Amino acid sequence: MAKSLVTLEKGTVCSAWNYCGQRLATGSGDGTLAVFDSQDPASSSSFTRTSKSRLHEDGIVKVVWVPSEYGDAVACICTEGNVSLWEEVKEDAQPLQWKLCKSFKSNSAKVLDIQFGISLRSLKMVAAYSDGHVKVYELLDCLELKNWQLQAEFQNVIESVFTFSKALCLSASISWNPQGGESQESSFVLGFNSDTPLLNSSKVWEFDPAHQRWLPVAELALPGDKGDQVYTVAWAPNIGRPYEVIAVATHKGISIWHLGLDPDLDGRLSVEKVALLSSHKGEVWQMEWDMSGMTLATTGSDGVVRLWQSNLNGAWMEKAAFEPTS
Repeated sequence: MAKSLVTLEKGTVCSAWNYCGQRLATGSGDGTLAVFDSQDPASSSSFTRTSKSRLHEDGIVKVVWVPSEYGDAVACICTEGNVSLWEEVKEDAQPLQWKLCKSFKSNSAKVLDIQFGISLRSLKMVAAYSDGHVKVYELLDCLELKNWQLQAEFQNVIESVFTFSKALCLSASISWNPQGGESQESSFVLGFNSDTPLLNSSKVWEFDPAHQRWLPVAELALPGDKGDQVYTVAWAPNIGRPYEVIAVATHKGISIWHLGLDPDLDGRLSVEKVALLSSHKGEVWQMEWDMSGMTLATTGSDGVVRLWQSNLNGAWMEKAAFEPTS
């Protein structure tokens, strides 16, 4: 029988799990950030709320942990579409508090999604906006989370001749290559749910150090599916495969893609769609891989959490489904 580990307060709209610290952060519609810590990190048997702070006048719609190498910090996306970066501090005998490090404000477009990635040189943050633009920020000083600079800005299209100034995007999803920064250049996959078909399909972007720019190296869509609106993407950890695995969810289901590691003469990576998972009834909102990159957990508007795995022959199957209790 499943055991409840933590009970979230009414009004909680988003959450983020910190694997390194066994911590849970939640954001609420009234702008409150709450953090829960395990009383026994070895077993994660129960969690206690260790801090609760009203950080914003508006609601928090997404919380993302900063990689643990850079301290205990989170980024919050608010309902007005701005991003704020907060660091946990403890002074003397005072309780834990959250200190504002940096605000990323936009005059018109809203931030739809953000994710952090560690490169060979620094920490980067990629943000996707409601007008279809993508911005990549780089941390200038690893000891100061307030010092960021804009490294690049582009749109999620393969051909640079296409630009869209009036695109309307309802949502976006970003997933960094978990291995990026260890022995290779940074890369991430990004897809939009927008009214502009060329923006939607998931593209893999990789940093080109020779020319100091981001390049699209793959598109994860069959020719007839390139305009499909993308709900969420998830890049799997790689523990030795000769290819990468990326999951992409659209209204047609969850596609599992194999991404080659060796670029062709044009710098593009080979792609192969190996499975289409379609048990969910409705949109898929969130996907998470386990730390081995072998099991994919998915959930969406049907309220069901499903676990997927491939067998030794490469065939993907649903291994478990968890129905809502009420």
